[in-house]
Amino acid sequence: MRLGKTGIETPQNAFGVLPLQRVPDDEAVRILKRAYEGGMTYFDTARNYSDSEHKVGLAFGDMRDKVFIATKTDATNTDKFWKDLETSLGELRCDYIDVYQFHNPPFCPRPGDESGVYDAALKAKEQGKIRHIGITNHRLDVAREAIDSGLYETLQFPFSYLSSDSDIALADMCKKADMGFVAMKALAGGLITNSEMAFAFIAQYDNVLPIWGVQKMSELEEWLSFMDGMPQMNDKIREAIEADKKELGGEFCRGCGYCMPCPVGIQINMCARMSLLLRRSPSAGWMNDFWKGEMAKIENCLNCGACKGKCPYGLDTPALLKRNLDDYKDVCAGRVSV
Repeated sequence: MRLGKTGIETPQNAFGVLPLQRVPDDEAVRILKRAYEGGMTYFDTARNYSDSEHKVGLAFGDMRDKVFIATKTDATNTDKFWKDLETSLGELRCDYIDVYQFHNPPFCPRPGDESGVYDAALKAKEQGKIRHIGITNHRLDVAREAIDSGLYETLQFPFSYLSSDSDIALADMCKKADMGFVAMKALAGGLITNSEMAFAFIAQYDNVLPIWGVQKMSELEEWLSFMDGMPQMNDKIREAIEADKKELGGEFCRGCGYCMPCPVGIQINMCARMSLLLRRSPSAGWMNDFWKGEMAKIENCLNCGACKGKCPYGLDTPALLKRNLDDYKDVCAGRVSV
């Protein structure tokens, strides 16, 4: 596929590096190199993903021209922009970044604005340190503004068969604007458990590039298996998707984590969707002492409203946590079956 006006051509099957921050260097490099050998050429990371840029650099520093690397900065001023960029270049062991993205800003950076970060990106592009300017977001209004502005070559946004009609419409808007659309959270934060269904849905959009978060070689091999035979939508998959949408549609936590950290240590991005996790993966894995302790932290909620105010989806997070805790107690006590 062609990633919009960037001109980047890559298989419609890309690698999200965030989960590799949880594995040792040697294993991360082994997974990344296997991804390339299996046909993947687009790798997405970020300055905020702890050591993931370092691991990408270890894997591809000596073969930079063979892959496309996208990374991100959450800078809202020029000093941090340049610091992040130089750090990323060093960690990635390269002298340019293919797609440099503003990481979920609460506004749409523009030339001449108070932050100065878009002007800095233009200068970095002139210097050859970045080749394309992109933006990632979880806010529909910011995403639309970025598309309409004509300033960006790519948009990265949550996109799966559980997305709202408004979210899905962004892909069509990007196609009309010849803007690359990168789909993050194509498994809806782990709520979608069938890779064939997830892939078949996205394959319907020839301008959408999914980045699959990979942590294990077994996960990677599953995605690589689709390189030669991409799943296609059919009646069976369509019916299964409709059943999932009926079960999961509406107000549910996507697990993005932008509401965190919590002042009392609640793992909001997991605990606020525990009811769904219990029902969509082996429940025993969520009913151990560790998760019982994590869920118990909800009892300490201060109702400060900080998480609710930061949720890009406008969820009433404290209420959602309370509902999930009540359900979790019922399941653990055997009052409700899963």
